[in-house]
Amino acid sequence: MSKAKVYYTNLRTVGDRSLPEKLVHLADKAGLGRYALSNQFIAIKIHFGELGNMAYLRPNYAREMVSYLKEKGGKPFLTDCSTLYAGSRKDALEHLETAYINGYSPFSAGCHILIADGLKGDDEVLAPVPGGEFFTHAKIGRAIMDADVILTLNHFKCHELTGIGGAIKNLGMGCGSKKGKAEMHAEGKPMVISDKCIGCGACLAHCAHGAITLDNDGIAAINHDLCVGCAHCVTACSQKAVESPDDEHNQIPSKKISEYAKAVLNGRPAFHINLATDISPFCDCYANNDMPIVPDVGMFASQDPVALDTACADLCNKQPEQPGSRLSESEHRFDDHFCNTHPGTDWRISLKHAQKLGMGSMEYDLIEV
Repeated sequence: MSKAKVYYTNLRTVGDRSLPEKLVHLADKAGLGRYALSNQFIAIKIHFGELGNMAYLRPNYAREMVSYLKEKGGKPFLTDCSTLYAGSRKDALEHLETAYINGYSPFSAGCHILIADGLKGDDEVLAPVPGGEFFTHAKIGRAIMDADVILTLNHFKCHELTGIGGAIKNLGMGCGSKKGKAEMHAEGKPMVISDKCIGCGACLAHCAHGAITLDNDGIAAINHDLCVGCAHCVTACSQKAVESPDDEHNQIPSKKISEYAKAVLNGRPAFHINLATDISPFCDCYANNDMPIVPDVGMFASQDPVALDTACADLCNKQPEQPGSRLSESEHRFDDHFCNTHPGTDWRISLKHAQKLGMGSMEYDLIEV
């Protein structure tokens, strides 16, 4: 398999060009301008951020990309699907309100915002997964499948389930309907370490499925028949009393996410952008983000989402750890920042599976712009 091209630029600004303008210049150099965009519906898959989270991408980047796409004659819209867990984005109305509060609106972004899986998260399309190991079809938000072109605008960060959150994670888990997200989360269900539990009930408040109860001694217990494996209880616990199983089951959701990403991209033009800034230890789905584990790295663009995520992870792993961060407090069992931040994860699993599915290559040439 030939090496993919990943385009990169740092976060320095020279002259009058702003960072959002620099991002558009990067995307254009990486080939976005050569796409047939005129009169095409362009789904910009983005994460609007959970209320309380401050690491999500600023809307200024989206607005500059929207202006560029409109100049090319495109019909862009910002989109995401609702969440499976109990948070501020669990249906379309709350999701839109959260987006507005976090600075995303038709006026700030310059285009409309559509919650792709509808009012209650059940407006879905069964999309084929060619070569899938776990799925023949994926349940994807309808508005995303109706689009002519897919553009992902991703905040690159750590992730407690997949090791990293980038283009593949944004495409796979992010584009799944509620039923689709439940399918992807079905493995890797967490467990309670009873001697660490203090009975504070934080895990109960973060469980949207009634899977957690406190026993007579005030110790939390998880009913795996009700649990969907979203792992929000893991990070809700201040005592580290809830843990995901550190075994092969953690590999399965990562592969499932890649298969959902394959369903989204199959047969359609797509382009991908990662911003490796505010590289937080957890997904933007959490109502907090903690301090970054390494310094900001830069902006990346590619037609290959596998190469893009690989390049971002490689460059982040070359950065020094931030003193006082979760990474600096973790046991350093691996020569890898992401695996040390979440030792039960391996970020390569999802990318290797995506490569196997023909979505791209982990071999890349990095081209600085």
